[in-house]
Amino acid sequence: MITQESLFIEQVDHKIHLRVVKPQAATDKAPVLLVHGAIEDGRIFYSKSDKGLACELARAGYPTYVVDLRGRGLSEPSIKNQPNHGQLEAITETLPNVHAFIFTQHKQAVHWMAHSWGGVLLASVLSRHQELAAQVASQVYFGTKRSVHSWSMERLLKIELFWHLIGPAIARVKGYLPAKELGLGADNETKLSLREGRTWVKKRPWTDPRDGFDYFANAKGLTWPKTWLIAAIDDHALGNPIDVQHFADEMGVDKVSILSKANGNLVDYDHINMLVHPKAKDDHFLEVIEFINN
Repeated sequence: MITQESLFIEQVDHKIHLRVVKPQAATDKAPVLLVHGAIEDGRIFYSKSDKGLACELARAGYPTYVVDLRGRGLSEPSIKNQPNHGQLEAITETLPNVHAFIFTQHKQAVHWMAHSWGGVLLASVLSRHQELAAQVASQVYFGTKRSVHSWSMERLLKIELFWHLIGPAIARVKGYLPAKELGLGADNETKLSLREGRTWVKKRPWTDPRDGFDYFANAKGLTWPKTWLIAAIDDHALGNPIDVQHFADEMGVDKVSILSKANGNLVDYDHINMLVHPKAKDDHFLEVIEFINN
């Protein structure tokens, strides 16, 4: 049996929502932090009917914390009402604060997991705040790429057309990207986070667009926790296996897998269903749990 509850971390002018999914009985297993990607919120990892990666981790005995990044999901205020923040705030404030909260609660290293751009944010946190490395037990990133090197029709439509042209134009008018309202994502994105993310997607150096911090140089001097990047064979743009491998090389980690029937998986997964497909719990979710167990 597992339980779910919501709690909020109070910040100066906003609240960060954490969905806590945990075993009903007390456990001594290390906690897990799950971070969603762009135009998403934490519901990619759980449902009220106890489905999703967070719920499977809890069933395996891991206290699991799913964050809604600032303004997303149940975090308050929404991006619509407070759009004046970007990815730098996520890297330097939100994620370090959430990690510190979880670490303080459990007094042991935390497993970090993320989907899509959430993995870029977490990797940037660790590159920038290397003192946290000793507090991170492992990392697993699903469909995470930083820059796009591959070409496909999906890239032309979703990245070149929407992410680089239409999205920014809408954000200039609205003050933020209303992806949820347009039916193009689970949540909205600030104009600043969109601009900062686009800079990296365009194959520019892994340095901060605002303060110039060199994440790439720092990453090369970092002893990473054990790390696994997972791509999906039918993810042609948002986490193309070619681009996932590029990011693994940039980080300096070497465990990369591609989910596909040819590689022994039950489904040829894509960017979203690698986390929400009903068969995932009997497939690579089991391998992820084994990875953090050892």
